[in-house]
Amino acid sequence: MRPPYSYRNDSNVPVFSDNTPIAVMDGECALCSWGARMIHRLDRSGRVRICPVQSPLGRALLKHYGLRAEDPTSWLYLDAGQAYMDFEGMIHAGRSFGGWGHLVVVLRLFPRPVRNWLYRRLARNRYMLFGKGDICVLPDPEFRKRLIE
Repeated sequence: MRPPYSYRNDSNVPVFSDNTPIAVMDGECALCSWGARMIHRLDRSGRVRICPVQSPLGRALLKHYGLRAEDPTSWLYLDAGQAYMDFEGMIHAGRSFGGWGHLVVVLRLFPRPVRNWLYRRLARNRYMLFGKGDICVLPDPEFRKRLIE
């Protein structure tokens, strides 16, 4: 576990505004595209931004935290400089949204090894199960404001 804001000291991570949470996810995955739309709907504050792993910032952040952009299990959520990954990141995000976002906390009913196993299975098979999509082509102008490309 790295200290909060450790990426600020990594010369490989481009400088970016980190005053709001950022979800780093696969921009070519239909499931991730759905997840990005859910963030847009559930985050009434409009604070959470979305960064595709295919972007220079997305790749650099993943590498900083020991993840690889080409690894289908890479999902990262940064909040107040602290990194959360996989279902833990989704749970943290859902709790911060409030309302319907709290439903994701149901994942905590499963022991962490089961959650991790389930996450890896879904992530590795997401293209086969859900197909491909492109977060960046979503037409909603309010959604597009959240994207870090």
